[in-house]
Amino acid sequence: MTQSHPKFRREPAEQRKEALILAALALIAERGVRGATVRAIAERADVTQGLIRHYFSSKEDLISAAYAFHMSHMTNLTAAPNVPDGATASVRLAAFVAAGLNPPVVDPASVSLWASFLNKVREDPRMRQIHEQTYHDFRDRLEGLIADALAEAELVAPPARLRHLAIACNAVIDGLWMEGGALPNAFEPGELPKIGLQSVGAIIGIDLQETGNPS
Repeated sequence: MTQSHPKFRREPAEQRKEALILAALALIAERGVRGATVRAIAERADVTQGLIRHYFSSKEDLISAAYAFHMSHMTNLTAAPNVPDGATASVRLAAFVAAGLNPPVVDPASVSLWASFLNKVREDPRMRQIHEQTYHDFRDRLEGLIADALAEAELVAPPARLRHLAIACNAVIDGLWMEGGALPNAFEPGELPKIGLQSVGAIIGIDLQETGNPS
């Protein structure tokens, strides 16, 4: 019997790498990091293990790339809501908050992935660096939106105060996101973004509810 091997795909290198990363993420969500072996990832992506080693020097290299991809993707989804041209700063901030607390950002698989990566973040310096970088990317975007909304409302906040506001608001969004993904049936439709808008607005002193739910 002739042994069949996955066919080599003549796709751009970045597209092949992304396919491997997506296969790794799917397996990590299902089986955890340990269960996402190189063999299992190769089978899921329908490629040879050699092709994985061509793009990634080790499983750890692939896992790190998968984590960076996942976290950056989540930030980009949150940062790209539907906002009309010429929207006010408070509307842009509200849209950012609401996007982070609605699907597809709030998703059980995403929370499962995040939880699966936690031990690696604590143990692996490279994973910890990725975690720090993606955290600051998200928080910096949030801080900029808060600064614009406060300036629009003619409220003064020095840099140290803006930093503290961004940390607090980020914690609210993260906490609601985690609960929404872990317990998707525990909340009414639209309840999480409503709570998020109320809470972030209370922290910064602006009624974001006036903007409605921009998503």
